[in-house]
Amino acid sequence: MITPSQTVGPFFKFALPYDKGPHVGEGGTVRLSGTVYDGAGEPVPDALIEVNHPGGYGRCETDESGNFHFVTARPDAGHLSVIVNARGLLRHLVTRVYFPGARDELLESLGERAATLVAAGDGDDLRWDIRLQGDRETVFFRV
Repeated sequence: MITPSQTVGPFFKFALPYDKGPHVGEGGTVRLSGTVYDGAGEPVPDALIEVNHPGGYGRCETDESGNFHFVTARPDAGHLSVIVNARGLLRHLVTRVYFPGARDELLESLGERAATLVAAGDGDDLRWDIRLQGDRETVFFRV
């Protein structure tokens, strides 16, 4: 018998701490910050964002304004893999964030929607917002 999916969460604070928190790998100088927005354009104050690349892993909860940040080195692949957990989701969401100037076949295949995966900014201060629904919804991948 197949049972229906349940929404992700609730998240129990005692189980979430990660020693390195939003610090992805060693020697990172790039600060990637952003906000998670729901379908109505409102910030999501209780999401959990995880990122990884071959050199490291990081985890950050959004604050009361839906903001998150990571400190990382620029990955050789030009992107970080991202997992989004948030209220109302039946399953976690999987996506990528690309650093400015990075390109690959997957990003190129997305056409105009590729812009939802590319962080904005120059140098070591980058901005990337995650939109869970709506006209500018972030591209998420089926896994």
